[in-house]
Amino acid sequence: QVHFQESGGGTVQVGGSLRLSCEGSGSPYSTICKGWFRQGPGKEREGVAFIDNDGTTSYVDSVKGRFTISKNPTEYILYLQMDNLQPEDTAMYYCGAGRINLNNGRVVGGRLPRGWTCDPTYWGQGTQVAVYS
Repeated sequence: QVHFQESGGGTVQVGGSLRLSCEGSGSPYSTICKGWFRQGPGKEREGVAFIDNDGTTSYVDSVKGRFTISKNPTEYILYLQMDNLQPEDTAMYYCGAGRINLNNGRVVGGRLPRGWTCDPTYWGQGTQVAVYS
């Protein structure tokens, strides 16, 4: 069984920054891709940033250049640095882990295609982020 605990959420002004953390435990944790997902008011849950076991990252267009996903594998901690936050970033943020989705792309030369994502099998409880103008 895999368990996650997110922290670091809060309320910030437009243009501000937050750093989310997710501490994981459980035997499969070190063997699958991980990611950050969010669900805003009245919206469906969406993935925003993903990282595989080799440290390769992928982001959705709406957060590229503003969010950075990273991990500390020796301590089973996943991070999401969020800069230049906007009101549309307001959401409950979850960390998750699961299987890589190539989204109709192909692995070439051992490299994942652009736009790959991580389909989660395991979820955390979430941490709330609110951005006000």
